[in-house]
Amino acid sequence: MRAPLSTAIAIGAGIITLLGLFIPVEPITSLRGRLIEWAVLLAGVAGLVAIVHLLSVHWRKMTARRNKNIPSAFLLIAFALTFAAGMVLKPGHPSMQKIVTHIQVPIEASLMGVLAVTLTVAAIRLFQRRSGWMSFLFAVSAFVFLIIGSGLLSSSANIPVLKDILAAVNALPVAGARGILIGIALGSLTTGLRVLLGTDRPYSG
Repeated sequence: MRAPLSTAIAIGAGIITLLGLFIPVEPITSLRGRLIEWAVLLAGVAGLVAIVHLLSVHWRKMTARRNKNIPSAFLLIAFALTFAAGMVLKPGHPSMQKIVTHIQVPIEASLMGVLAVTLTVAAIRLFQRRSGWMSFLFAVSAFVFLIIGSGLLSSSANIPVLKDILAAVNALPVAGARGILIGIALGSLTTGLRVLLGTDRPYSG
């Protein structure tokens, strides 16, 4: 077995964490809390390392002798200004919240625009393949959701039958989000079990 000591430490930490969750005994509970604090600390350090690596990559792209990447300069400048504002104003300051919001909202809007273009290209390729019922169902669902999202049916929302249909359709994204969360939970549970059993050792390098 590769890295037996690391495997034993990982399995032991996982078992102690589970025991502290299901068996509220004081020594195990305190040790579980300490392990969770260490895990959060390591996650924070890993985040800082990732940020430093990202900045170093964009710095190399910006200072390259050939084919300099201009967007990397904008990223570095934006990061420096945001970091300086966070250090001066602190994260909970209203002005800092406005700065973060004005940066985050355009980024999310751009990602949604890229997603819309990607879905449009996928729809065109789906129709080119002529997959029969799949193309028809995709076209009908896209048309229905576009009509509902455009607000054309807002004036008819008081009709009893139509009101129930619109409520059911509007609940579909919530159901999809719950399905994604359930999938993430099952994947995390499976990964945790593989680490506990020693079959998956991502720490062994």
